[in-house]
Amino acid sequence: MDVLFALYPWIKALHIIAVISWMAGIFYLPRLFVHHTEQVTPGSETDQLFQMMERKLLKVIMTPAMIVTWACGLFLAVLPGVVDWGAVWPWLKLASILGMTWFHMWLAARRKDFVAGTNERSGKQFRIMNEVPTVLLVVIVVSVIVRPI
Repeated sequence: MDVLFALYPWIKALHIIAVISWMAGIFYLPRLFVHHTEQVTPGSETDQLFQMMERKLLKVIMTPAMIVTWACGLFLAVLPGVVDWGAVWPWLKLASILGMTWFHMWLAARRKDFVAGTNERSGKQFRIMNEVPTVLLVVIVVSVIVRPI
């Protein structure tokens, strides 16, 4: 058990680094979709360039960062004495993390729409959806830091 507690600060640091990386991608990919939708002709060289950037952002940065975030978060959550599961805040955080994971999967599905040439969403719709992770991030951070309930 002493080894687990010795690893705690390192796992927590890795968790924070992974969260920052994941969030950077979660905020940027919908912006790429906005520009892809509004300024790119399907089938053009620019379309292929956007698809490559979107694929790499999702597969090389976002998905690995999400996996590390989850793995480290689960390690921290099950460590005895770290989380009071009788309180409301960890459940609120968990619900928000599940929402963030859903959003990640939603973005992955939208990328496939661009690849298939079937995107029907507007730049405005992507701009609106880009607010979802902001709201979830606020709930997560306030839940962990302030622990209001």
